[in-house]
Parts: sequence; C-alpha cells; structure tokens
Amino acid sequence: MSEIERIWPQLLAAVRGGSADAVQAAAANDPLVALYLPLCGDAGGGSFTIGHLAQSLDGFVATRRGESMFITGDENVVHMHRLRALCDAVVVGASTVAADDSRLTTRLVPGPNPLRVVIDPRRRLPASLRLFSDGAAPTLLLCDEARARSGERFGGAEVVGLPVRDGRLDYAAVLGLLRGRGCRTVFVEGGGATVSGFLAAGLLDRLQVTVAPALLGDGLPGLRLPEVSRLADAAPLACRVLRMGDDVLFDCDLHG
Repeated sequence: MSEIERIWPQLLAAVRGGSADAVQAAAANDPLVALYLPLCGDAGGGSFTIGHLAQSLDGFVATRRGESMFITGDENVVHMHRLRALCDAVVVGASTVAADDSRLTTRLVPGPNPLRVVIDPRRRLPASLRLFSDGAAPTLLLCDEARARSGERFGGAEVVGLPVRDGRLDYAAVLGLLRGRGCRTVFVEGGGATVSGFLAAGLLDRLQVTVAPALLGDGLPGLRLPEVSRLADAAPLACRVLRMGDDVLFDCDLHG
C-alpha cells in the first residue's frame, strides 16, 4: 500500500475540519501527500480554491474538435478524482462538459462526490448529459441571471442565475454563491477559459498544471491571461514540480 493510500482516510477527515497532524507528519516524507496538505482544514485555514489544467507539451488542453480524454495519463486522472473527493465543490465550464459528457464524480477513489457546478451563461447544454440525469451528486447549473427563473430545475440540476461581465459569469459571484452554501474548498477543474478566468480575477489560491509528453500542434489553448508588456513585469511563481507517471505536474502557490 502506498503512503497516499494509507493516509487517505485521515486526509478526507482533515479537509472537513478534523485533525491534520497525521497528514502533516506523512507530508514531511511524501511529496504526493504534501500536494494535498493545503486543502486540510487545520493547515489551510479558511476557504480555499484550487485550479487544475491537464495539457500537452505545446500548451493545448484539447484538440480543435474538443477531444481531451485523456491527454495526461492514469496517475493524473486519479489525482483529479482525489481533488474532487477532497473538495466541497467542483466547477467546470460548459465546453468541458459538452466535449467529455463529464460526470465529475469520485468513482476512482474512496470519498464523497462534490457538489457539481457547471458554468453555462448562455444555457447551451442539453439536459441529456449524464451529470444532469444520473443523480450521483447535487448539481448546479449557473447561467446569466437574465436566463434563469426562480426555483427552476434543469434535469436533475438546480438553475441559478448570476451577473455577467463581458460575456462571462462574474467568477467572484460564483465563489460567493458557493461559500454561502458552505463550500469551503472549491476545485476549478476546467477548461482552459474557465481556469484562466478565475486566475485572472485573482480568485485562485493554488494553480496546478499537468503537462503530458505529447504534441497536438493545434487545439484549444490552456491558460490565456492578459499580456505582460515587459518580461520584468511577469510575476514569479512559488512552484514545486512532481512526476505523475510520464507527466509532470507544476503546483503553484499563488500567495507564496
């Protein structure tokens, strides 16, 4: 049994307010356990938001047709399921759900399914998608407040309208809604535009980018942020690097 498997029950307890002592002790000797330590209640303090992207070596999260399952290998896929289990809510954009018919559950690891949150400002997703019909976990569909009705349901999802800024939902309002519903830890799983939006708004505490040894040549881009006019203005990131099978994960502390 690996160290992460041995300590996993304590991790699940710690992120929901239990003692993190055993996790902290294990993290001192195991970088994979240390990767999850910031999510623990005792270690992380208050609310915590983490973003993750899986991309090719040349910076694409999917092909132009939207195919993205799976750019990275099995170890990173399990890592994403762990993040789902450790967080109260998982957030994805409409394009990611449409391309992958995502379920956003923790079927690969022990642990509870998070609240599933889909950002779809224009209401373009069909109700036939699995996360709207499988009943596996509570689900929110967030859209432009002009397109939502009070008490509305969309398949098995609750519809909530929020303000729109420049064609996108107000990401601060998204987090405010989730915090108001008791979600201390939030995992922004994708895609590139959604993670970039939260990052540009200064709403992420941590950013993880897993890079696969693959070249797509073209496709849907990963992070896209406002341009830095001078290299000297590029903010350095406090970052550590971990191997996940053939992939490389960059774990960036945005407040470090």
